[in-house]
Amino acid sequence: QIQLVESGGGLVQAGGSLRLSCAASTRTFNNYVMGWFRQAPGQDREFLVSIRYTPTNTAGGDSVKGRFTISRDNAKKMVYLQVSDLQPEDTAVYYCAARPSTLSTYTSWGQGTQVTVSS
Repeated sequence: QIQLVESGGGLVQAGGSLRLSCAASTRTFNNYVMGWFRQAPGQDREFLVSIRYTPTNTAGGDSVKGRFTISRDNAKKMVYLQVSDLQPEDTAVYYCAARPSTLSTYTSWGQGTQVTVSS
């Protein structure tokens, strides 16, 4: 059982950066693989990056291209997404997600935070 709340989205000009935050409420945070997804209007949800409780155990989707960095603070039960060199095509709702480490499918989702990149 886990509850996720994203924050940090907003309007940014092309070339700018944002750090999104995800606060997790759970008794067993280190049992979850945490991930970030995004969904643009009319598009499918897209996987970006994920991280296990070990600091260097991360994975990224094909669209990351070096611009997305995920991190987590297990003591604070926080997950972060640092995005650099934002472009208009990055405009989407960004979601924090969680899955038990024993599963391959994400089972819990935050409400999302809107990121809008202007040109």
